[in-house]
Formats: sequence, structure tokens, C-alpha cells
Amino acid sequence: MSIYEEVEFEDLDFDPKNQIYTYPCPCGDKFSISLEELWDGEDIATCPSCTLRIEIIYDEEDLPPLRDDDDDDEDDAEGGEDVKDEGKGAGEEKKEEEDVDEKLATIAGKTLAVR
Repeated sequence: MSIYEEVEFEDLDFDPKNQIYTYPCPCGDKFSISLEELWDGEDIATCPSCTLRIEIIYDEEDLPPLRDDDDDDEDDAEGGEDVKDEGKGAGEEKKEEEDVDEKLATIAGKTLAVR
């Protein structure tokens, strides 16, 4: 199969969330290739809407590192907590921890008194 065009790596658009490189196709869609495919030595990007293909010209040393899928889950979970606590100073967080400790002590005291 023939190659429509040779494209320099620097001319591709990168989606860091999905780890996908894209390039506009004349049909109106986009050629795409994943970062993982590039690391595996693949250099042909395809268009999902037509039969055109492009060859990506790149050096492996120019590629960003692959991220682990497991890291995504941890980042998302931690990100949620960070967003919730965003804007709070260390004093506010310490106060919340003290309030929780005080409530736990009160509950523990009542439990001991009942027994």
C-alpha cells in the first residue's frame, strides 16, 4: 500500500490524556497513531475514514516516555482528593483533623461509658 505523505514527528498534534498523535487528513478526518505504537517502531499512521496512510519521520529519543495505565487510576483518585482540598491552608486541614479526632474521642468515650 502506498504512503500519501511523509510527516515530521514535530508536525503531529499530541493528546497527552489518550497518548495519541494526530495529523489532519485531506478527507476531513485525522490520521492517528498511538505513542505506544511509535515506541514499538511503528511509523505508519492511518485515517479511520479513508484509505490514506502517512509515514511518521521520527527518532525514538524524541518520544516522550510511555505512562503506565495503572498510574492513570492512581492519578485520578489522588486528583479528586486534591481538587476537594484545593484552596485550604495547612491550618484549615489541621483543624479538620483535630475535629475528627475530637469526634472519635467523644464516640469512644460514650462507648466505654455504656459498657
